Amino acid sequence: MVGVLRIAMVAGEASGDILGSGLMRAIKARHPDAQFIGVGGPLMEAEGMVSSFPMERLSVMGLVEVLGRLRELLAKRKALVQALILEKPDVFIGIDAPDFTLNIELQLRRAGIKTVHYVSPSVWAWRQKRVLKIREGCDLMLTLLPFEARFYEEKGVPVKFVGHPLADTIPLEADRAAARAELRLDDGPVVALMPGSRGGEVSRLGSLFFDAAELLLKERPQLRFVLPCASPQRRAQLEQLLQNRDLPVTLLDGGSHLALAACDAVLIASGTATLEALLYKRPMVVAYRMAPITFWILKRLVKSPYVSLPNLLAQRLLVPELLQDAATAQALAQTLLPLLEGGQEQTSGFDEIHRTLRRDASNQAAEAVLSLIGRAPSL
Repeated sequence: MVGVLRIAMVAGEASGDILGSGLMRAIKARHPDAQFIGVGGPLMEAEGMVSSFPMERLSVMGLVEVLGRLRELLAKRKALVQALILEKPDVFIGIDAPDFTLNIELQLRRAGIKTVHYVSPSVWAWRQKRVLKIREGCDLMLTLLPFEARFYEEKGVPVKFVGHPLADTIPLEADRAAARAELRLDDGPVVALMPGSRGGEVSRLGSLFFDAAELLLKERPQLRFVLPCASPQRRAQLEQLLQNRDLPVTLLDGGSHLALAACDAVLIASGTATLEALLYKRPMVVAYRMAPITFWILKRLVKSPYVSLPNLLAQRLLVPELLQDAATAQALAQTLLPLLEGGQEQTSGFDEIHRTLRRDASNQAAEAVLSLIGRAPSL
């Protein structure tokens, strides 16, 4: 007689908590008595995850911050591996956070526990030798993007492309009028400014984006701007940067999807938000700046000719990328201005990409995990 399904999962940050909770719901729809252990955030805990410690202890960004917490992180990982080997779950699922979870997967697989990694690290772009560790430690890789799956197939890693949850939740055609009504914006042109969600990104891009906005306003005096703030800290940081500027900017608490639905074009930091802008079919200019030494190193390590997700998905230069010294206020404004009226050429391929990614990701992932361990319900 088959016992109760026991699944171990580890998520390291808020995006992983969203993915993990969706996967848990999809698994419970097939196995209502399933038990979940490991590490998760509030959304996963709401679905029944018994978390060994708060997920926030894993949410560390930046080399210096990681070094400062390295002893704690290594101790938590060691204790987690020992506990899971004793617990012997049916499967372990590492959700993103590759620097923490890939090592767990390797040790658990050696101990005879099936392992899955959900969300590919950027091995196709840089540090490609990590694929050897993934192949040794991972029974199945679940990717959100199709070009990632092709990379793993070529490297002999069992893989399934499950689609992207954002493509499932964002409508194929957003209601711009409704979003503008909610934000109390008139029918004039609107640009969304999205300089990133982290303090370092905002410190490098915030003033640059505002300089570009001032140049745009000189050309189009009726222009209005919306700027979603990822947290109260980012809002305070942006308010500080806006002092002594006379810009018609509406700051939002969160609300990135509302801003994208309402706008005509987007000035945006490279990152997941560029995928959201693509799914909302909004023309964009992508910018990024980082510490000069970091940029110098990455230029030599990164294999991909593109950095933004729209271009990676299209495998061509679909949206402009202005990086480092090329990201000047003048260049950003000049590149964005024509998109306010003529963005259709850029966005014409967005709908096809959206449909490619819209695959009911959580259910696809659940089916793949349950098939791996022989617990997929028979039809």
